[in-house]
Amino acid sequence: MGMNASIQTNVQRGSKRPRPMLTWEALELVAARFRAMGEPLRLRILQQLENGEQSVSALAERVGTTQPNVSKHLKILQDAGLLKRRPQGNSAYYSIADAMVFELCEMICARLHDRLEAQVGALKARTRG
Repeated sequence: MGMNASIQTNVQRGSKRPRPMLTWEALELVAARFRAMGEPLRLRILQQLENGEQSVSALAERVGTTQPNVSKHLKILQDAGLLKRRPQGNSAYYSIADAMVFELCEMICARLHDRLEAQVGALKARTRG
C-alpha cells in the first residue's frame, strides 16, 4: 500500500490529520516504547515519577522491590526514551523524559474503565432479568 492510499484510509476513518506510513525503523522504536511499558512494575515506576524526579533507592522503597530490580527496569525505560537519568555523586536520579507516556496511559485507562463499566452493567442486567 502506497503512502497516498494510507493517507486516504486514515482520513476516511475519521483521523484528525493524515499520517504517513512509518518506516520499519520507526515502527521498531514505537514497539520498543510499548514493550518498555508492558510490565506492571515499570508502570508503577512511571506513576511514581509523575510527581517528579526520584532516586533509585526512593523508587525501590515506593514500589516495594530491590534497588537492583528497579535499576534494571529504569534502564529499560531510559533506553526506550521514556526516562532521563541524572547522576549525582554515588546516586542516580530519574525523571520523565517524555510526558506523552501519561497521555497514553490516561487514554488506555479511560477506555479500560469504560469497558469494565459496560461489563458490570451487562452483568447487573443479567442478574435482574
